[in-house]
Amino acid sequence: MTELLAPAGSREALEAAVQSGADAVYMGFGAFNARQSARNFTDEEFADAVTYCHLRGVKVYLTLNTLVSDRELPQAAEALRKASDMGVDAVLIQDWGVWHLAREVAPDVTLHASTQMSLHTLGGARVAASLGIHRVVLARELSGREIGEICRGCDAEVEAFVHGALCMCYSGQCAMSALIGQRSGNRGRCAQPCRLPYGVDGPCRGDHPLSLKDANLSHHLRELEDMGVACLKIEGRMKRPEYVAAVTSIYRRLLDERRGPTAEEERQLFDAFNRDGFTDGYFRGEKGPDMLGTRSEKAQWPEDWFAQVRQEVESREHRLTPVTLTCHLTASAPATLTAEGGGHTVTVTGAVPEAARNRSLTAEELRQRLGKTGGTVFTVAQFHLSVEDGLMLSAGAINGLRRDALTALADAMAAPPPRRTAAESPLPSRPAVAAAPKLTVSLSDKAQLTEELLATAPEIVYIPVDWLDTMDLTAWPGQKFCAVLPRIYRTADEGRLRALLQNAKGLYGVAVGNLGHLPIAEGLGLHLLGDFGLNVFNSRALLFLRDLGLEGATVSFELRHQQIRDMAKYLPCEAIVYGRLPLMLTENCALRNTVGCAHGKGGVLTDRTGARFPVTCAYGCRNEIQNSAPLFLADKEDYRRCGLARARLRFTTETPQECAAIARRYQGQGDWTPDSYTRGLFYRGVE
Repeated sequence: MTELLAPAGSREALEAAVQSGADAVYMGFGAFNARQSARNFTDEEFADAVTYCHLRGVKVYLTLNTLVSDRELPQAAEALRKASDMGVDAVLIQDWGVWHLAREVAPDVTLHASTQMSLHTLGGARVAASLGIHRVVLARELSGREIGEICRGCDAEVEAFVHGALCMCYSGQCAMSALIGQRSGNRGRCAQPCRLPYGVDGPCRGDHPLSLKDANLSHHLRELEDMGVACLKIEGRMKRPEYVAAVTSIYRRLLDERRGPTAEEERQLFDAFNRDGFTDGYFRGEKGPDMLGTRSEKAQWPEDWFAQVRQEVESREHRLTPVTLTCHLTASAPATLTAEGGGHTVTVTGAVPEAARNRSLTAEELRQRLGKTGGTVFTVAQFHLSVEDGLMLSAGAINGLRRDALTALADAMAAPPPRRTAAESPLPSRPAVAAAPKLTVSLSDKAQLTEELLATAPEIVYIPVDWLDTMDLTAWPGQKFCAVLPRIYRTADEGRLRALLQNAKGLYGVAVGNLGHLPIAEGLGLHLLGDFGLNVFNSRALLFLRDLGLEGATVSFELRHQQIRDMAKYLPCEAIVYGRLPLMLTENCALRNTVGCAHGKGGVLTDRTGARFPVTCAYGCRNEIQNSAPLFLADKEDYRRCGLARARLRFTTETPQECAAIARRYQGQGDWTPDSYTRGLFYRGVE
């Protein structure tokens, strides 16, 4: 049966979700979850919440789905152990360093791959499954056909979002909030700059080209069930409890009754929350301006209706756990009562029945007394009772027997399963690191590949993989070329991408920016180098990638230079030290939606301050939004002292002449300096 998963950003929202029919809830405690602004839970509150849910047959998933620094790893280990001891049913993770840690400190806990992992292909889902990931939360941009393809071909369960906010950027690949305001979406602190106004190829006049409507797949639930989706997820840990109750209850009815929403239910979903309506565009495989929408600052919650929703949730216990009671009363033996429910069976004993003085106890009287379960989460679904003739047992004794049995059953249901936990072992010895990094360059335009640039002798030249279709790399003997696989593509692209790598002559390696890239490059004899899309944030992530067979890794550009310096370099590490850093990678084209297709030429977004963000065309007719100013560190020595093996110059909008001049500047030649620049997060870091 398909699971309905609801958000729980507070205790009130938790109870709203459970009482409204959720099969499972997702919630956070501590510092490592992707909704730091939600109220979340203390340790004690979380443990109590797990008990509350398990007594009602509801699963609890802990969101531990943020990037974790080396200094935070011990705290993450403690959170994993606590979650295991509390009996959580699964932990959602983003950081592969946390995966590495979890296998050591809480090996029996089930792990789910958060949508922040940017898994969107069958190949990526299969790799995750091979690593012991029980469930994969797919990117929200996938069509129904693509979701079904992954369901059919992957051993892991598939979870899909069905209702709630849509990010313009693929989850896990957005750095806009981090670079503009130091509030990292990958760290659970997104400031939602996509909801602000921007101008496209012109000044900002109040349009919102990056703000998407909320998803609403209420008309597609049967399709999702039939294709094998294991879990349907409602977004909204920042939303009010009444919203959670209203949306969850509607989706509960639709699933149970295997139907689409009525006109009244559609209206209620709209009233609960919307941004100029809803969209199911991605699910239908369609994109465009119709998916854009905003929520007016004057919009108000439907308080009268929400008051009714709140009253309904609080009026009574809606989630009673059915139990079977078995009791046989015989002479000269203590009364026994067995209670079965929630996957557990308990038996308690009471007083020995006495010989009846006046009237014998009947099975019907015993049933009536045992059935008084008011004030508990239990309701008796079935009785198996027998009473020998001529016996009596007082009402107090029967009530005590019932109370003892239900208390024991509740204790059994709430008890965490036996699990192993352990202290994290010391990390391996730190390998020696390079005295100074060698320069590499990544190109986005074939015109940037000049003899003048190659004369600076870059260690590696990164080129888009689709250049391999028309480029003979043997024309530059001795130069190492590394093909950059697109961070976002589709399962249908895997064959073509592999063929490009397989047929290339003179190719040194491939830049791996997504877990799904591994099967594409497998067995081709190419050097595998981790790209920035993997979000490497700690030393354990480097260990993980090393074990996967990678020979190098680019660390996250959200790290401060001290954090990079202190990482144990279990792989040769690379960092971007020049260039416009990518803010967003979008499925919906901001250019096509507003001014028309750019035919590969790109465009510009302008914000309210006049800052201009180049929009470049990415693989598959997607957008990559670049930062308004390039990262520039040539006049700083700190990046040379971080133990990096390589330092990358990332060229996007630069002319061929600028590329060569910049490379020379980073080699200490010339005085080229951009008109405006940023130090990025190299000194600031992120929250």
